Amino acid sequence: MRLVLDTCAILWAVSAPQELSARAKKLLQDESSEVLVSPMSCAEIACLVERGKIQLDRHWKLWFRHFVELNDWRVVPVDLPIIEESYSLPGEFHKDPADRILVATARLFDARLVTADQKIRDYPHVRSEW
Repeated sequence: MRLVLDTCAILWAVSAPQELSARAKKLLQDESSEVLVSPMSCAEIACLVERGKIQLDRHWKLWFRHFVELNDWRVVPVDLPIIEESYSLPGEFHKDPADRILVATARLFDARLVTADQKIRDYPHVRSEW
């Protein structure tokens, strides 16, 4: 199964696996899962560090790259089709640009978005897991 991790899922998978749901843990441990991450999550992590909301054991750039490589996750680019999709989502969806990009990424890569975010999980036009 192809998965896209939202930013919290990335942080929890690395630093607080007890925060992940049993289903999310199972999917991440499944060797057949292909895990994708968006550079948007890197930007969100950088913002969280700069605002003092989280602390990492190394600079956010090194942290992100290290755990992407360690976990064999694939970073997919935020390109024009993703931006177009993120602002052409069907139905009603909230205005957070990061969430829109993550949803668009999951939709365009035919993936399930791993997220605890109820707003995203309630959105009927993306498949999500938690």
